[in-house]
Amino acid sequence: MNASSLQMKLSYKNKVFSKAQKFNRKHKALAFLGIAYAFMAITLYDILFYFYRSGKRYICLACILLFFVFSSSFSYPAMSLNISFASDVSIAGYSSDTDEALSGVEVAESDAELAVSQDVDSELIKEAMESGNPDVTEADHLDPDKQVSLSQILEATDGGITTNWTDDKSKVDLSALGFTHFDSSDWKIMLVNKQHPIPEDYDFPLGTISGSMKCDERIIAPLLEMMRAANDSGVNLIICSPYRDRSRQTMLFNNKIDRYMDGGMNYMDAYNLASQAVTVPGSSEHQVGLAIDIITDGYSSLDEGFGNTAAGKWLADNSYKFGFILRYPAGKENITSIEFEPWHFRYVGVDAATVIHENGICLEEFWNTYVD
Repeated sequence: MNASSLQMKLSYKNKVFSKAQKFNRKHKALAFLGIAYAFMAITLYDILFYFYRSGKRYICLACILLFFVFSSSFSYPAMSLNISFASDVSIAGYSSDTDEALSGVEVAESDAELAVSQDVDSELIKEAMESGNPDVTEADHLDPDKQVSLSQILEATDGGITTNWTDDKSKVDLSALGFTHFDSSDWKIMLVNKQHPIPEDYDFPLGTISGSMKCDERIIAPLLEMMRAANDSGVNLIICSPYRDRSRQTMLFNNKIDRYMDGGMNYMDAYNLASQAVTVPGSSEHQVGLAIDIITDGYSSLDEGFGNTAAGKWLADNSYKFGFILRYPAGKENITSIEFEPWHFRYVGVDAATVIHENGICLEEFWNTYVD
């Protein structure tokens, strides 16, 4: 402390003591107020004087802290595009519920990859984020060799195909009694989505619709009956993209990941975005042979416009009579996590389909209400 500063400090204290003494002489009964005033004034002055004398040091310290804050990457947390989901889905031999830990080398390599600044194709990100129908994964509906109509099926069998379809309805009309009960073990109503992947031990009889097109053989009869009924009403239903095995679903999923990585993404970002554009292997209804995509003459696009066609309207009004439901109805997107798909129909049996149709609910809501 230099001489001028010391002199200034002593001068201030003398002034404070002088004022306190004058106050105490005039108001002896309130002398404690004068003492309190002197104590507080001198203490506050000492504190302010300390900061004044050390001002340069504090300014330098503040500048250093600001430099590190604004230059550190931790001050700018990136907005992540990761969209995760909780499931036990197994993908290409790896399962999300395993307890296997990454080795130190793998973790180091992963961190190094994530730290690399990448130029990502914004069009790919836009494509993934705008995709609300991850089960639309292929262009089979545009390939005439991967489409089949009732007339083609009859032609292939010389018109001799018979269905003899009898749905195994309940012996008692439970809905007429005021309640409805369905067994969760019934194969017809099994729930398949990201949160409910296909059980590892699930097995079913695979039957041929026509050529290479297959599905669960137990739904072929009601499917053909539905196609006959539509044909009698002047509507031609064309089946495309029925059963897809796991290897094909895995290939479609991996192709999407590769495309995103080619656009500049790291693997984890590519995987998360791919899961929004393509159904993760193990969580697609097509893999259990219970889902059918349907188009019609003059309209082969898998989009919302199909719902406005004669075929789309007929199916929405009549498919339940044959055990099929519109799997992803409009207005249920927040429940199914899939946008409106007027072309995607799923077999659940006549009883369940009737309950779902009459109550205007989706399969997830049906499970929450009617399945034990």
